[in-house]
Amino acid sequence: MKVGFCSLGCKVNAYETEYAINEFKKRGYEIVSFDDYADVYVVNTCSVTNASDQKSRKMLRSACNKNKNAVVVAMGCYAQVNSKVIEDIDGVSIIIGNKDKNKIVDLVEEYIKDNKKIENIYDLFHTSFEDMYLDKFENHTRAFVKIQDGCNNFCSYCIIPYTRGNVRSKKKENVISEIKALVKNGYKEVVLTGIHTGHYGQDLKEYDFSDLLLELEQIDGLERIRISSIEITELTDKFMDVLKTSKKIVNHIHIPLQSGCDKILKAMNRKYDMQYFINKINQIRSIRKDIAITSDVIVGFPGETEEDFEDTLDVVSKVKFEQVFMFIYSRRVGTPADKMENQIPEEVKHKRFDKLKALVESQIEENNKKYVGTKQKILIEGKSKTNEKVLTGRTDSNKVVNLEASEDLIGKYVNVNIVSEHMWYLKGEINE
Repeated sequence: MKVGFCSLGCKVNAYETEYAINEFKKRGYEIVSFDDYADVYVVNTCSVTNASDQKSRKMLRSACNKNKNAVVVAMGCYAQVNSKVIEDIDGVSIIIGNKDKNKIVDLVEEYIKDNKKIENIYDLFHTSFEDMYLDKFENHTRAFVKIQDGCNNFCSYCIIPYTRGNVRSKKKENVISEIKALVKNGYKEVVLTGIHTGHYGQDLKEYDFSDLLLELEQIDGLERIRISSIEITELTDKFMDVLKTSKKIVNHIHIPLQSGCDKILKAMNRKYDMQYFINKINQIRSIRKDIAITSDVIVGFPGETEEDFEDTLDVVSKVKFEQVFMFIYSRRVGTPADKMENQIPEEVKHKRFDKLKALVESQIEENNKKYVGTKQKILIEGKSKTNEKVLTGRTDSNKVVNLEASEDLIGKYVNVNIVSEHMWYLKGEINE
C-alpha cells in the first residue's frame, strides 16, 4: 500500500512526520509524494496562525479528493483543538491530535480492518512524553531530535499551550542513545527541538537543559549541536557556563523578542522586560563576541501604538540581530489577546510590518558583508532548490552558503572561501 505525507508547521512536526514515515516503512508500506495517488494520506496539521488552520483544512480536503477510498489521517495541532471542524470534512478517517502519533500505523490498520472512524483526542495537560526514536532521516544531512513537548508559558497571543499541553521531557538516556545512534549512522550535526526546548527537564528531578548539553558534549563523533530556539529567561548562569566551555554548540542562537516595548511585553504575558533582555544579550556576547543571534518579532499586537512600535524598531536597530522572523499579529480564538480591546487595523499592521522588514533587510545586508573574505566550515546539505548545479550548506553561525561543487560532497563538511554576499545567502568557493 502507498502512503503520502504532508507535514505543516514547525520542526517538531517535521520530526514526528519523519518518525511516522519510518514506522510505515518498517511495516512494508511504500512512501510516495503527497501529490500522488495513495491508499493512505497523513496530514500533520499546524494551528499557530489562522493561515495555518486554513492550510491544514485545505490539505485534508485535497487528500480526500485525490482518492475517495483512501484512509485520511488528520493529526497534530489543528486536529487537537479543532477535531469537531475536521469531523465535517467528508473523507477524513482518523483524527488523533498530538497523542498517539507513535501508534499511527496500528490505528491505520485498525481502520482498514474495522472500517470505523477513529477519533482519539486527549487532555494533554495530564499526560507524559510520547516517546519516538529515529536513527536516520530521509534527505537530511542534519539530524533533528525532539527532546521536549508542551509549553507552560501561556503567552496571551498563543494557541500552542492548548494544542500541545504541559511541558514534558524525553528521558535523558533516550535522548543520548538516540543521538549516539544517529552519530553511528554518519550524522555529525544535531538540532535539538521542542515546543519549548529550553524548558527541557522542568518535569525531571534535578536535571535540566544545561545538564543534557554537558552530556551531549561528550559524545564522540558529534561535531555540532544546534538549539532550535531558547527563551531569554532560560539563559541562566548555568547555561552561560556551558556555552562558555562548549566546543560543539554552534555560534548561533535563536532568542524570541516579540516586542521591544515593556507595555506590550506585559500584555503578551512574556516573562521579561527590555532591560532584562538587553542585559542577557550583552552577557551572551561577552562570552561569544561574534555569535549570530536571530529572533522573532510580532507587529500589530492589540494596543500597540506608534510609539510602542518605534520602541521595537529601536531595539531591533540596537541589538543588530543576524535575522528576524517577522509576524503580523493574528487573532486566535481561545486566547486572551483575542478578547483584548484596541485591536489594530490590518492596514496599520501591514504598514508596520513593511517598515520593520526594511530595517531588518538593511541589517542583513550589513551583517553579510562581514563574511566576505572569510573562511568558513560548512555542512553541505544538498542541491539548491533554484539551481541543481549549485550545492547549499550552512556555516556554524547558520548562514546559508551556495557553491558549485561535486554532489558527492553532500553530507560532508567542507572549508570554503566566502567570495560574495547576497540578501539570503553567501556565495562560496571550495578552499583547496
